[in-house]
Amino acid sequence: MSSNSKAKGRIVKALSGYYYVLPNDAESSGQTVQCRARGVFKKRGLTPLVGDDVVYSLTENGEGTVEELLPRSSELIRPPVANVDLAILVFSVTEPTLNLQLLDKFLVHIEHAGIEPVLCLSKQDLEQDGGEMEEAAVAIEAVNRIYTAIGYEVFGTSSRQCVGVEELHSRLKGHVAVFAGQSGVGKSSLLNALVPGLELETNAISNRLGRGKHTTRHVELVEIGGGYVADTPGFSQLDFTELGIEDLGYCFREMRELAPDCKFRECSHVHEPGCAVLKAVADGTIAASRHQNYLTFMTEMKERKRRY
Repeated sequence: MSSNSKAKGRIVKALSGYYYVLPNDAESSGQTVQCRARGVFKKRGLTPLVGDDVVYSLTENGEGTVEELLPRSSELIRPPVANVDLAILVFSVTEPTLNLQLLDKFLVHIEHAGIEPVLCLSKQDLEQDGGEMEEAAVAIEAVNRIYTAIGYEVFGTSSRQCVGVEELHSRLKGHVAVFAGQSGVGKSSLLNALVPGLELETNAISNRLGRGKHTTRHVELVEIGGGYVADTPGFSQLDFTELGIEDLGYCFREMRELAPDCKFRECSHVHEPGCAVLKAVADGTIAASRHQNYLTFMTEMKERKRRY
């Protein structure tokens, strides 16, 4: 490609003001072009993100300039990645104990971002004593029962024994995926198992604190053979600032489906007569834990509004 001619590519890494663009034409050897962004983006309040599809041109010195950002299908704020279309939600079955409320909170954020979530239950190989094994079995059963009924895919994995890694790998093909979940659930180990040679730092859980330390660095998209994965352990801290209370019901898949059957159009699914969601909770077709978490989140959001 001669200088000044334009080509398309994808930003796979951003570091200290440089954007590393992987050209779309397959002949390129996987070599990225180090680009600066045009000043015009700043003026328009735009920041190129990792994952952005762009038009770039080459400059004399073999570097390039990002000329144009192509429309995004999705945009995450933490981690800052564009065009992610798959979120792998990693939850461990023990250490830390599986928390359905936190799982629902992650699902709300991912549904709100318009990204397809896939649930992954990790660490199915930890040496567990009787009590922990029982706890793990109960957790796995609950997730499979509640979430597959709503239409979520659930994968069970063990990075150490390479169980489920192959299946997850083929699920990622053709997608740009991000891994999310609280610290210490084994996201880095899972990414290392999926991408040989990646060698993300993993932290043994600090048992004393009961939570993992943050291992996140800059975001980079790693090619995993037919797909990309953001090599950051995703968002582990969540709040509802970007979400309106009226959006909350929409982010619960099963409530979104039933909402049109509610008697009132603006039904909050809390106490209204003729509410299809409350009827489904009473019938057991919507899991009580899901509705309970919905109510908890709604209270949290109202209290937050009051504070500001």
